[in-house]
Amino acid sequence: MPFIEILKPMKKFVEIVFIIIVPWIIILWVVFTFTRDRDRDYFSSKNIEVRRDSVPVDHSKFADLQKEFTSGPEVTEACLNCHNGRGMEFMKTEHWQWKKIDSIPGRGNINLGKINLLNDFCVGVNSNEKLCSLCHAGYGYGDKNFDFHNQNNIDCLICHDNTHKYKKSKPGKPNTGSGFPVPDVDLTDVAQHIGLPQRNNCGACHFTGGGGNNVKHGDLEKALNNCTRDVDVHMAADGKNFLCTDCHKTHNHQISGQLYTVSSSNKNSFGCEECHTDRPHISKLLNEHNEMVACQTCHIPVYAKVEPTKIYWDWSTAGKLKDGKPYTEWSEDKLHEYDTKHGTAIFGKDLQPEYIWFNGTADHFLITDKVKDTTKPLVLNQLFGSYQDYFNPVDSAHRSKIFPVKVMRGKQIYDPVNRTIIQPKLVGPKGSGAYWADYDWNASAKAGMDYLNLPYSGKYDFISTESFWPLNHEVSKSDKALKCVDCHRSDGGRLKNLTGFYLPGRDHNSLLDYFGVGFIILVLVGVSIHGTIRIISNKKNH
Repeated sequence: MPFIEILKPMKKFVEIVFIIIVPWIIILWVVFTFTRDRDRDYFSSKNIEVRRDSVPVDHSKFADLQKEFTSGPEVTEACLNCHNGRGMEFMKTEHWQWKKIDSIPGRGNINLGKINLLNDFCVGVNSNEKLCSLCHAGYGYGDKNFDFHNQNNIDCLICHDNTHKYKKSKPGKPNTGSGFPVPDVDLTDVAQHIGLPQRNNCGACHFTGGGGNNVKHGDLEKALNNCTRDVDVHMAADGKNFLCTDCHKTHNHQISGQLYTVSSSNKNSFGCEECHTDRPHISKLLNEHNEMVACQTCHIPVYAKVEPTKIYWDWSTAGKLKDGKPYTEWSEDKLHEYDTKHGTAIFGKDLQPEYIWFNGTADHFLITDKVKDTTKPLVLNQLFGSYQDYFNPVDSAHRSKIFPVKVMRGKQIYDPVNRTIIQPKLVGPKGSGAYWADYDWNASAKAGMDYLNLPYSGKYDFISTESFWPLNHEVSKSDKALKCVDCHRSDGGRLKNLTGFYLPGRDHNSLLDYFGVGFIILVLVGVSIHGTIRIISNKKNH
């Protein structure tokens, strides 16, 4: 048999392979190449080494601290004898003033902060300073006459105590409240054992704000003092073991970072990119997500991991008595509470965040603002952002991203005639109008608004409110981060309530879907027909 006859079957096989099979292989390779995680060149994380200054001196050896201190201001005076200028420096900070000049989009510059903003927990500071000053770095802040210009009123110990024994007192007994320490604390011992702020120093206020551990924030709780990587990869003892100040870097007592319940601009903000850059993943596809999705969205899949956080507070039910006395009732799961002082509360644990578009700016409902619509919840701190805002930002620093938040909801007292939120007086002795003493909303409303020299109509009601708390802590391990299917799914998944944009896998355009499928079919049919014709044509020619 001639050699050419032997090769004929092999030639047909080669034709089939290169004309029909190879195009399919190429198509599948292209699809795989452009959908898989790829491109290691995009991996770009900074190698960050956290350096912490040690305290170079033993303060127990200082002569100025070798005496028995009887008050906090005495300790501060001794501190400032050596730390010259630090008092004047600290008095310029928000931790001292509880306010700052901030810019609200559309409203201009406003002097605002914790000292004059409203919330849906205890509403506000004014008329309640004796209790609220548990979280103020000062001594004697018991009313609006507090001297913010006297540096001896600064409480140095609340931030620099390294004994873990120092704490402030609640009002009640003589010489308690108003930011003063508990009477039995050994001020001399604490003053001789001070150092750089530790997690428990920051947590003394930020973990327990709102009346208990993790009540307010949801992602800040005492567990962070000594946690595992399952709770937070940055602060875990078996992880990076970060202190708060490793991220919230401080210069001249000015601490970076801010909370949008008391801030409206991003002038002092910082982000994950400072350590991880804006391209932290090996996958190019994931890095492209970073343009529209905040790191926190995927890496904080749940919050309130250890202790529950309050998610609902209804003041309108407060004031009920049993046998003429206040009482408290908890549900069996410890997530629903009724308390005479506070009303009805709902707590949650291992919660999924809600998601919003956020560009780093916010508005605030001020106590002088008017409620325009009582048929829907009043938003106390409107976080700005939208999908369109990503394409047309005010500037590059205000480009919106999808961000996780805790939404606090509740009902609080307001004036239906003046259409303003009421600042109630909560703390004080019987007969003072303080709600927690007299359980009289009318007297409480009058006392609180009189304190601010603001009008009160004599009528009150309760209105639904919401506040938004961006989540930044309790970052999970990478294997616990959200997966594609958590958002890209037909039922919407995590982002089912975030509308106004096209999300692949969730949203469908029937015309586009049919066109895409049809185009693919036509291409494949065309390739197959072309290959078949070539084979038949070659067969006829030979």
